[in-house]
Amino acid sequence: MDRHAHWARVYREKAATQVSWYRPHLEVSLDLIARFAASKQTAILDIGGGASTLADDLLAAGYDDVSVLDIAEEALDVSRLRLGDAAQRVKWVAADFLDAVLEEGRYDLCHDRAVFHFLTDAEDRVAYFTQVARILRPDGVLVLATFAPDGPERCSGLQVVRYDEAALKNVVGERFAIVESHRFSHRTPAGGVQEMMYFVLRKTPPPPAR
Repeated sequence: MDRHAHWARVYREKAATQVSWYRPHLEVSLDLIARFAASKQTAILDIGGGASTLADDLLAAGYDDVSVLDIAEEALDVSRLRLGDAAQRVKWVAADFLDAVLEEGRYDLCHDRAVFHFLTDAEDRVAYFTQVARILRPDGVLVLATFAPDGPERCSGLQVVRYDEAALKNVVGERFAIVESHRFSHRTPAGGVQEMMYFVLRKTPPPPAR
């Protein structure tokens, strides 16, 4: 599957407020970011956050180092148009996260509510956590939302992988420690309910050299 073509088509064919994952405000994400961000100067990257309102709310809360990455320029355009002049305060990155050219150790906190559970290939999941570990600073945090074990099996026409804490631990190995996890019931714009899991993962220090 051509990931870029799929998501570009989604945002050409549907309004951002009509897709199943839309929420006016990502309350759980915002709460976790507020708790785990050391200050308003915390460097934050929203992975796959193209059309999400998270950047709007982070700016409104006073965070001054916000970046948004999405594979679809069309999704980023939605947010830039919505934010108007305030869009200049955000760094926008149009790229596939798995091979995006991002500065090593650039971010204190990464957020992902849109990418990881679509990675059905084991190699892609390894590449994902390798990239997250590379761009996070020591002791950095990943706030990660996925579908729960009783959540949808497909989203946007694509197969997804569903996680509880045990399943996620098997994937992340020793590169991250799961600090906490929470269930969340997301109500879609169409009125359905999708069961999700939120995880907070902290980057672990590398083992001492022998």
